[in-house]
Amino acid sequence: MADRPHILVVEDERDLADLLIYNLQRSGYLASSVSGGRAALESVAKNLPDLILLDVMIPELPGTEVAARLRSDPATASIPLIMLTAKSEETDQIVGLKVGADDYVTKPFSMKVLLARVEALLRRAGRLGGDRGMLRLGAIEVNTDTHQATLDGQLLKLTLTEFRILAALLQAGGRVLSRNALMSRAMGPGVTVTERTIDVHVTSIRKKLLNLSHVVKTVRGVGYRASLEPDESDVESSDASAAR
Repeated sequence: MADRPHILVVEDERDLADLLIYNLQRSGYLASSVSGGRAALESVAKNLPDLILLDVMIPELPGTEVAARLRSDPATASIPLIMLTAKSEETDQIVGLKVGADDYVTKPFSMKVLLARVEALLRRAGRLGGDRGMLRLGAIEVNTDTHQATLDGQLLKLTLTEFRILAALLQAGGRVLSRNALMSRAMGPGVTVTERTIDVHVTSIRKKLLNLSHVVKTVRGVGYRASLEPDESDVESSDASAAR
């Protein structure tokens, strides 16, 4: 990461894009902007940013499609991504999270709040501070130094938030973590999201773990834990969890 993190703003409202650039630069970041989805993908391919602010309603390609393409490419899969949208319904937020957004901010928003979320997300991506070392659970390995996770030696395409959740579960060593605890560890203190947000991320992690999806267990009324041991008495099925 550069001394001054580079933020790419993908926003077709010129006044808002200019305002975001101004405030990001005042906060010490390098910032650039593009107005369309294809231009965003081209910009990222030329110069990987440290974080992307991505509006949902943009020309050329919608923000959800841009996010999905970024997450499908190993070179861009872990770039922190905050989606901006005028839609505030929970279902719209879930769609954004499912295509790989790490955070979701609805318009109109407080610039101070947005900058705080940018800082929190960069801090989480900032090579994870004190969370050092290799974590293992069966064929799953999480390297908090290189910020990579593998399954049977194959790189897992996890978003930043998914990586933090998986790392937190492995660090817990089989102990149960509440949804609130996971939200705090994965998304930073002071970030307000619904419990459903964590459930969506966990469902995505399970899908990516393939035959080891069962190691992430739902403990009824409490939260989640990671273990290779079968423990059907306190665990809901993945399908039941996904349906909540």
